[in-house]
Amino acid sequence: MVRQGTSGKSGSKPKGTAGRQTGRPPLKAVYRRRRLFVGLVLLLIVSVSLGGFAAVSGAMRASEQASSTDRNGSDGGAAKATPSASATPSIPATPTCDQSLVTVSASTDKASYAAGENPLLTLKVTNGGKVACEVNLGTSQMEYTVTSGSDRIFSSVDCQAESSDLVKTLAPGQSETANFPWQRNRTVPGCGAVSAKPGAGGAYYMFVARLGTKSSTKAVFQLN
Repeated sequence: MVRQGTSGKSGSKPKGTAGRQTGRPPLKAVYRRRRLFVGLVLLLIVSVSLGGFAAVSGAMRASEQASSTDRNGSDGGAAKATPSASATPSIPATPTCDQSLVTVSASTDKASYAAGENPLLTLKVTNGGKVACEVNLGTSQMEYTVTSGSDRIFSSVDCQAESSDLVKTLAPGQSETANFPWQRNRTVPGCGAVSAKPGAGGAYYMFVARLGTKSSTKAVFQLN
């Protein structure tokens, strides 16, 4: 009886041992699968994180580029713009009239004036060149002179308080005139006092107009 119980006890140990030994391999496989799963999850999380960071970085770079484009388009682009090839070319400046091609003439509105009637002296300048040019028709360039023989009767610059320039453009062949009403008075350089009056009674007078360095021929008229 004792032997049978002993053999029964000894026979039960191998069964329990065999049961424990056969359960170990599956546990290791489970652990490996769990570690693999955990690793895959971590890898997925890292990948998602890196992908999100790359997307955010890309979005930030795109925003910066768009902002830079707006600034260049509104401010920098205008400053760096080059003139178009079809831009209107600049018009060259009009040259000053060549004195050798300018003609100055003198005339009066009448050939003879009654007593108390004042002559109107006219200066006329003509562009004799083939191109348009500028001429100064201001009082700074003009002089109206009246003489009688060798007697200097009147000059418009003797009592001229101030003078000015008046530049005008004359086309080829174009003329400009300037009138001066003479009060039938005498003047002297420096605008000194003169009591004498020009003679009348049918006396003849000569009027000469000057513009710059150009002088006209004499225009003859009579005072009665």
